[in-house]
Amino acid sequence: MLKFYYNPLSPMSRRVWRGLLEKEIPFEPILVELNGDHLQPDYLAINPFHHVPVIIDDGLRILESIAILEYLELKYPTPALLPTNIQEIATVRMVQMVSTNELLAKVVSLIFEAEDSPQFIQAREHIDKVLGFLVNTLQNKPYFGGEQLSLADIVLGTDVSLLPKLGVDFCNYPTLNRWFERLMERPIWEQTKLSDRDFQEFKRRVRILAKMRKRELSRTGKTN
Repeated sequence: MLKFYYNPLSPMSRRVWRGLLEKEIPFEPILVELNGDHLQPDYLAINPFHHVPVIIDDGLRILESIAILEYLELKYPTPALLPTNIQEIATVRMVQMVSTNELLAKVVSLIFEAEDSPQFIQAREHIDKVLGFLVNTLQNKPYFGGEQLSLADIVLGTDVSLLPKLGVDFCNYPTLNRWFERLMERPIWEQTKLSDRDFQEFKRRVRILAKMRKRELSRTGKTN
C-alpha cells in the first residue's frame, strides 16, 4: 500500500492528502510530527531535505507536493483531476505554479511580518494582484480546469484557504468566492479543513522558522 508521510499543518501535505482522498487511493498515513523526528536518520534516509510530504508507492519515493500529485494522476487516472483539452491543461499547470510561487510565500509573510511593515504591505498588495489574476483566469468556469475539479483547484484551494484566517476575504472577488465556497462544500474538504486551533499552531511554527531563518541570514551575512 502507498505510504504517505505528512503533517496536517503543512499546506503541501494537505494538498497531497486531498488529492489522495479525491482520487480514492488507499494509503497508509504516517504522521511526521516535525518535532525533531524529521531530522532523525530514519526520516532523512527517506527525505534528505527533512520536509513533508513524501510518498512511497511500489518502492518509488517521490518528494514535493506538485510532483506527487502529478504522479498520482498518471498512475491512478480515475477519477481524473486533469482535463484533456490542451489549453485547460496549461491553465491547470499555470495556476499550480502561481499558487506556489506567487501566493503561498506572501501568505507566509502575513504571518511573521508586522502589519505596519513595508514587507507586510507589499505582501498584501501582491496577494491582491494574484487574486485579480486568478479571477481573470477562472472567468465563469466552476473550476480552473473546466467543469470538473482539477489539480489546480486542489493546490490553489489549499493555499488560498489560509487567507480568510489572516483577515483577507474575497468580498472584492465574488467569482473567486463562489469557487472557494464550492470547494469547501465538498465532503473531503470539510473533512480535511484546518481548524482554528491547528491554524494557531501553524502560525506559531511559521514564526519560529522565520526567526531561525533570519538568524541564519544574519550569521552568514546574507540578505534577502
